[in-house]
Amino acid sequence: MEFLSWTIADGVATVTINRPPANALARGVILEVNEMLDAVEHDDSVRVILLKGEGRFFSAGADIKEFTSIPSGKEFSELAASGQVVFEKVERFPKPVIAAIHGAALGGGLELAMSCHIRLVSETAKIGLPELQLGLIPGFAGTQRLPRYVGFAKAAEMLLSSDPISGKDAAQFGLANHAYPEEELFERAQELASKIAKKSPVSVKVALNLLQYVKPQSYYDGVTAEANSFGTVFDSEDAKEGISAFLEKRQPVFKGK
Repeated sequence: MEFLSWTIADGVATVTINRPPANALARGVILEVNEMLDAVEHDDSVRVILLKGEGRFFSAGADIKEFTSIPSGKEFSELAASGQVVFEKVERFPKPVIAAIHGAALGGGLELAMSCHIRLVSETAKIGLPELQLGLIPGFAGTQRLPRYVGFAKAAEMLLSSDPISGKDAAQFGLANHAYPEEELFERAQELASKIAKKSPVSVKVALNLLQYVKPQSYYDGVTAEANSFGTVFDSEDAKEGISAFLEKRQPVFKGK
């Protein structure tokens, strides 16, 4: 791949966006994100994806120069729709996706990060949706995801002012799970990814699916699906191993079955 690279160790695929200087999300980058997801989804050696950026930034936004080659609003809408499909795929991916954000996650970079299941940030990172400064709007579901995390009023302020917030503030507003000094960020992200990778792939997958019910579906549908899934997970070999290990006071060895 040209813009993404990854390594796999101990169940964690560390995926790096490498498109200097700002890791801008050109169409090629988004295409490679889609290809990466396809590659790791059925790879049993991968249990967690840790997404980060090379260099100074996670991603400073979309490739504005690329916009000048798009001839009309129709093609612009098609670009937005195709990006939304990929980011929705990230959000609904059956394996956890953790974004480790340093430097900046702006515009499309933040939209990609918001589609991840967990976001860890450096305290000094710049986080925001500056599209209105260009007379544009977010196109990769930024207007829809941001209010989920920070509430309507804060989302409106961030979007309409175009002012970024710090990583520390992002954690306080609920947009990020934790904020760390930049020198600690990737170590902490690896620790969390490794902790999750030791869990049963069966129960992790089902838990992620159940979390989807919190968003558009009703509470009743969610709890019904949870109850049904609880039985499905209980029948797995991993559940039997986990229970046995607990009773035997040893660490479980999960095999994803």
